[in-house]
Amino acid sequence: MKTNRKEGETDIRLDHRLICARITPGADVLDLGCGDGTLMSLLVREKQARVQGIELDGEAVQRCVAQGLMVFQGDIEGGLKDFPDRSFDDVILNQSMQEVRKVDLVIREALRVGRRVIVGFPNFAQFRSRWTLFFRGRTPVTRALPHDWYETPNVRFLSIRDFEVFCRHKDLTIREAIYLGDGTAIRWRPNLRAKNAIFILTR
Repeated sequence: MKTNRKEGETDIRLDHRLICARITPGADVLDLGCGDGTLMSLLVREKQARVQGIELDGEAVQRCVAQGLMVFQGDIEGGLKDFPDRSFDDVILNQSMQEVRKVDLVIREALRVGRRVIVGFPNFAQFRSRWTLFFRGRTPVTRALPHDWYETPNVRFLSIRDFEVFCRHKDLTIREAIYLGDGTAIRWRPNLRAKNAIFILTR
Protein backbone atom coordinates (compact mmCIF):
# COMPACT_ATOMS: atom_id res chain seq x y z
CA MET A 1 0.00 0.00 0.00
CA LYS A 2 1.52 3.32 -1.05
CA THR A 3 0.40 6.84 -0.40
CA ASN A 4 -0.95 8.87 -3.30
CA ARG A 5 0.79 12.08 -4.26
CA LYS A 6 -1.07 15.02 -5.70
CA GLU A 7 0.72 17.41 -7.99
CA GLY A 8 2.32 20.23 -6.03
CA GLU A 9 2.08 18.41 -2.68
CA THR A 10 4.82 16.85 -0.64
CA ASP A 11 4.47 13.19 0.25
CA ILE A 12 1.80 12.50 2.83
CA ARG A 13 2.80 10.17 5.65
CA LEU A 14 1.17 6.76 5.47
CA ASP A 15 -0.24 6.97 9.00
CA HIS A 16 -1.79 10.35 8.22
CA ARG A 17 -3.30 9.02 5.00
CA LEU A 18 -4.81 6.01 6.76
CA ILE A 19 -6.21 8.08 9.62
CA CYS A 20 -7.69 10.57 7.16
CA ALA A 21 -9.39 7.74 5.27
CA ARG A 22 -11.24 6.78 8.44
CA ILE A 23 -12.63 10.22 9.23
CA THR A 24 -16.18 10.99 8.10
CA PRO A 25 -16.49 14.11 5.91
CA GLY A 26 -17.44 17.13 8.01
CA ALA A 27 -16.59 15.38 11.29
CA ASP A 28 -15.68 17.21 14.50
CA VAL A 29 -12.14 16.14 15.40
CA LEU A 30 -9.83 16.85 18.33
CA ASP A 31 -6.11 16.17 17.75
CA LEU A 32 -4.21 15.70 21.03
CA GLY A 33 -0.52 16.43 20.69
CA CYS A 34 -1.12 17.82 17.21
CA GLY A 35 2.48 18.94 16.59
CA ASP A 36 2.85 21.34 13.66
CA GLY A 37 -0.67 20.65 12.42
CA THR A 38 0.22 18.51 9.39
CA LEU A 39 -2.52 15.95 10.07
CA MET A 40 -5.03 18.65 10.99
CA SER A 41 -4.40 20.43 7.68
CA LEU A 42 -4.92 17.19 5.79
CA LEU A 43 -8.26 16.57 7.53
CA VAL A 44 -9.46 20.11 6.81
CA ARG A 45 -8.38 19.93 3.17
CA GLU A 46 -9.57 16.44 2.28
CA LYS A 47 -12.47 15.83 4.68
CA GLN A 48 -13.65 19.38 5.41
CA ALA A 49 -13.42 18.35 9.06
CA ARG A 50 -13.90 20.83 11.90
CA VAL A 51 -10.60 20.26 13.69
CA GLN A 52 -9.17 21.56 16.95
CA GLY A 53 -5.77 20.71 18.35
CA ILE A 54 -3.98 20.74 21.68
CA GLU A 55 -0.19 21.00 21.72
CA LEU A 56 2.31 21.78 24.47
CA ASP A 57 5.22 22.99 22.34
CA GLY A 58 4.99 26.73 21.71
CA GLU A 59 6.80 26.72 18.35
CA ALA A 60 4.53 23.96 17.04
CA VAL A 61 1.49 25.95 18.17
CA GLN A 62 2.73 28.97 16.23
CA ARG A 63 3.14 26.85 13.09
CA CYS A 64 -0.45 25.66 13.47
CA VAL A 65 -1.74 29.19 13.93
CA ALA A 66 0.19 30.33 10.85
CA GLN A 67 -1.82 27.78 8.84
CA GLY A 68 -5.09 29.13 10.17
CA LEU A 69 -5.70 26.12 12.41
CA MET A 70 -7.50 26.27 15.75
CA VAL A 71 -5.07 25.05 18.40
CA PHE A 72 -4.74 25.49 22.15
CA GLN A 73 -1.44 25.39 23.97
CA GLY A 74 -1.74 23.01 26.89
CA ASP A 75 -0.80 19.72 28.49
CA ILE A 76 -3.19 16.90 27.62
CA GLU A 77 -2.23 15.10 30.83
CA GLY A 78 -4.25 17.70 32.73
CA GLY A 79 -7.40 16.18 31.26
CA LEU A 80 -9.99 17.63 28.91
CA LYS A 81 -12.28 19.16 31.51
CA ASP A 82 -13.07 22.16 29.31
CA PHE A 83 -14.79 19.91 26.76
CA PRO A 84 -18.29 18.48 27.37
CA ASP A 85 -19.07 14.80 26.88
CA ARG A 86 -19.34 13.69 23.25
CA SER A 87 -18.05 17.00 21.89
CA PHE A 88 -16.25 15.28 19.00
CA ASP A 89 -16.77 12.46 16.56
CA ASP A 90 -13.11 11.47 16.74
CA VAL A 91 -10.24 12.21 19.11
CA ILE A 92 -6.77 11.51 17.71
CA LEU A 93 -3.69 10.53 19.73
CA ASN A 94 -1.20 9.87 16.95
CA GLN A 95 2.45 9.48 17.98
CA SER A 96 1.76 11.28 21.24
CA MET A 97 0.42 8.63 23.64
CA GLN A 98 3.90 7.26 24.34
CA GLU A 99 4.95 10.75 25.44
CA VAL A 100 2.44 11.05 28.30
CA ARG A 101 2.70 9.62 31.80
CA LYS A 102 -1.01 9.40 32.59
CA VAL A 103 -1.99 7.19 29.66
CA ASP A 104 -5.09 5.77 31.35
CA LEU A 105 -6.41 9.25 32.19
CA VAL A 106 -5.76 10.65 28.72
CA ILE A 107 -7.49 7.78 26.92
CA ARG A 108 -10.39 7.77 29.38
CA GLU A 109 -10.89 11.51 28.87
CA ALA A 110 -10.53 11.13 25.10
CA LEU A 111 -13.31 8.53 25.12
CA ARG A 112 -15.47 10.82 27.24
CA VAL A 113 -15.29 13.73 24.83
CA GLY A 114 -15.19 11.67 21.61
CA ARG A 115 -17.23 8.85 20.14
CA ARG A 116 -14.05 7.17 18.87
CA VAL A 117 -10.38 7.48 19.73
CA ILE A 118 -7.69 6.89 17.11
CA VAL A 119 -4.36 5.97 18.70
CA GLY A 120 -1.08 5.62 16.79
CA PHE A 121 2.28 4.65 18.31
CA PRO A 122 5.66 3.09 17.46
CA ASN A 123 6.01 -0.64 18.15
CA PHE A 124 8.98 -1.23 20.46
CA ALA A 125 8.80 -5.00 19.81
CA GLN A 126 9.55 -4.70 16.08
CA PHE A 127 12.34 -7.12 15.14
CA ARG A 128 14.98 -4.45 14.47
CA SER A 129 14.45 -3.05 17.96
CA ARG A 130 14.67 -6.55 19.42
CA TRP A 131 17.87 -7.22 17.49
CA THR A 132 19.52 -4.00 18.71
CA LEU A 133 18.56 -4.62 22.32
CA PHE A 134 19.51 -8.32 22.34
CA PHE A 135 22.72 -8.36 20.30
CA ARG A 136 24.09 -4.87 20.95
CA GLY A 137 22.68 -4.28 24.41
CA ARG A 138 21.66 -0.76 23.36
CA THR A 139 18.40 1.14 23.42
CA PRO A 140 17.09 0.94 19.84
CA VAL A 141 17.27 3.93 17.50
CA THR A 142 15.15 3.31 14.40
CA ARG A 143 12.96 5.29 11.98
CA ALA A 144 10.00 4.67 14.27
CA LEU A 145 12.08 5.47 17.39
CA PRO A 146 14.53 8.04 16.01
CA HIS A 147 15.91 9.57 19.23
CA ASP A 148 18.75 8.52 21.52
CA TRP A 149 17.59 7.55 25.00
CA TYR A 150 18.76 10.85 26.51
CA GLU A 151 16.89 12.99 23.94
CA THR A 152 13.71 11.01 23.35
CA PRO A 153 10.36 12.59 24.24
CA ASN A 154 8.98 9.08 24.81
CA VAL A 155 8.29 8.01 28.39
CA ARG A 156 6.60 4.74 27.32
CA PHE A 157 8.13 1.98 25.23
CA LEU A 158 5.29 -0.35 24.41
CA SER A 159 4.50 -3.08 21.94
CA ILE A 160 1.38 -3.86 19.96
CA ARG A 161 0.71 -6.78 22.28
CA ASP A 162 1.12 -4.53 25.34
CA PHE A 163 -1.54 -2.18 24.01
CA GLU A 164 -3.94 -5.01 23.21
CA VAL A 165 -3.62 -6.27 26.80
CA PHE A 166 -4.15 -2.73 28.10
CA CYS A 167 -7.37 -2.42 26.10
CA ARG A 168 -8.63 -5.73 27.48
CA HIS A 169 -7.90 -4.72 31.07
CA LYS A 170 -9.61 -1.35 30.61
CA ASP A 171 -12.66 -2.77 28.80
CA LEU A 172 -11.90 -0.81 25.64
CA THR A 173 -13.25 -2.10 22.35
CA ILE A 174 -10.78 -2.25 19.44
CA ARG A 175 -12.87 -1.47 16.36
CA GLU A 176 -9.96 -1.67 13.95
CA ALA A 177 -6.21 -2.22 14.11
CA ILE A 178 -3.81 -1.23 11.33
CA TYR A 179 -0.14 -2.21 11.34
CA LEU A 180 2.46 -0.31 9.33
CA GLY A 181 5.88 -1.13 7.92
CA ASP A 182 7.99 0.87 5.47
CA GLY A 183 5.21 2.38 3.36
CA THR A 184 3.12 -0.79 3.53
CA ALA A 185 0.44 -2.36 5.70
CA ILE A 186 1.61 -5.39 7.73
CA ARG A 187 -0.85 -8.27 7.99
CA TRP A 188 1.29 -11.15 9.29
CA ARG A 189 2.84 -11.24 12.79
CA PRO A 190 2.50 -7.48 13.35
CA ASN A 191 4.01 -7.47 16.86
CA LEU A 192 7.27 -8.70 15.32
CA ARG A 193 7.19 -6.95 11.96
CA ALA A 194 5.23 -3.68 12.24
CA LYS A 195 7.04 -0.41 12.99
CA ASN A 196 3.89 1.49 13.92
CA ALA A 197 0.30 0.67 14.80
CA ILE A 198 -3.01 2.52 14.62
CA PHE A 199 -5.93 1.44 16.80
CA ILE A 200 -9.49 2.74 16.65
CA LEU A 201 -11.14 2.47 20.07
CA THR A 202 -14.60 2.84 21.56
CA ARG A 203 -16.14 2.01 24.90
